[in-house]
Amino acid sequence: MIFAGCAGRFSAEMEHSWLIGRDETAVRGKRLAMIDLVDASLPPGRGPEVLARRIEAKFAQAMLLQRASFSRDAGTASRAQARARAALRQCEALLPG
Repeated sequence: MIFAGCAGRFSAEMEHSWLIGRDETAVRGKRLAMIDLVDASLPPGRGPEVLARRIEAKFAQAMLLQRASFSRDAGTASRAQARARAALRQCEALLPG
């Protein structure tokens, strides 16, 4: 479930990069690596639950990124950016290499 959440967060980061015109190459590689970990550790019969977790995490990360990029309140934007970065750092720590 942790890997699924991270795959969702990386997906949101990749899509946000497209939205704001930033190169997504680095995050795309991390997303693919995390998806490999999801696939390798997928418990039998729990595919729908794992997919739901991935979608929930993607939505949560997307909301943070939207607030960070588009909020008119500097404090809100700063806190959202910090939370989004912290979540990604935790996911990046799970990747091999």
